[in-house]
Amino acid sequence: MPLNVISNYGANVALRNLQISDTKATDSLAKLSIGSRVVTSKDDAASMAVGSRLNAEVVGLKQASINAGQAISMLQIADGAMSKINNVLLRMKSLAVQAGSEHLSASDRSVLNQEYLILRSEVDRNANDTDFAGMLLTSGSITVDRTSATAFEIADGVQDIVFRGDAATTGDATVAYSTAGSFSVTLGTTVFTGTMDSTTHDGSTMNTSTVVTLTNAGTTNKIDLVIDTAFDVDLTKASGTLDLTGANTTSFTFKVGTGVSATADEIAVTVNSVSASALSISTTTVSTLQNANVASVAVTNAIDDLQNYRANIGASQNRLEFAAANIATATENTEAARSQLLDLDVASEMSYFVSRQILIQAGVSMLAQANQMPGNMLRLFQ
Repeated sequence: MPLNVISNYGANVALRNLQISDTKATDSLAKLSIGSRVVTSKDDAASMAVGSRLNAEVVGLKQASINAGQAISMLQIADGAMSKINNVLLRMKSLAVQAGSEHLSASDRSVLNQEYLILRSEVDRNANDTDFAGMLLTSGSITVDRTSATAFEIADGVQDIVFRGDAATTGDATVAYSTAGSFSVTLGTTVFTGTMDSTTHDGSTMNTSTVVTLTNAGTTNKIDLVIDTAFDVDLTKASGTLDLTGANTTSFTFKVGTGVSATADEIAVTVNSVSASALSISTTTVSTLQNANVASVAVTNAIDDLQNYRANIGASQNRLEFAAANIATATENTEAARSQLLDLDVASEMSYFVSRQILIQAGVSMLAQANQMPGNMLRLFQ
């Protein structure tokens, strides 16, 4: 190769290799700082595609595990309520048996009946007030069809009507409103009333959404009307009829999979109502010897039904626990598969990074040497 001062071939070679070493060292540094061997798709396109899908699977499985845990907690609350109602029923059974003895006077039975009726109301209160994050569990379910309630459509601001307890089963309900802020719902011969809290509105329009609870002095059942800002409190509303359909059960569906299948990764659980009506003891008393004997049989049947309901909840809890265990195993194995594709072998990458650093240092040194080579030609002019 001729000696010249225009081109420095050696320096160009050293510079090119130095740039290559620097680029590889930078890529290696990025992988080490992130902890992944695939930083961009050019590193390993196939692994990035598969790994991303596996990562989505892991995220879904982790949320499914949370769902299963929440479902188990919800059923534990329902089972706890049933356990307490069982204790109440045991006392009611004792009172019924006691009242069935002929040695008691009418006044004695009257005292026993007072406690019996109070305990019967406690069964309803417990059933109607047991909830999980505001969702009633043991009060049954009700569906409202606004077939002819033209004055109480959703657009008018009545967003939801929630029947708590045995306030309704089937048939029609009439809803009415007065400009004084008073609502009423008529179910057969029973009228539930409630008044909107004056602090929730300014007299002409709603400021915030609110719930108006309607009650009746003769029952522990309640009705909640959910009112939103579209409701005009100063506008007189005509009565509207609601078509009601109800059930003594409430069904819940829990997503315990990643959502790949619409139904295969769901578990449906049915929780039975444990109100006095659902347990067929709502009309029982121990006021007379005959009534006490009828109540004793009814309470025994109610206890048997309650145990069946608890058994159903227990079986569902066990199923959810098995599902949670399966989710944990699937998460572990899926995470391992994702790790094989995307996670960085730090020891190996660190060794590679060190070798790149050595090559960079060598390249810098050789580039310096190559830049000095043209100076050697100056000796020819001496």
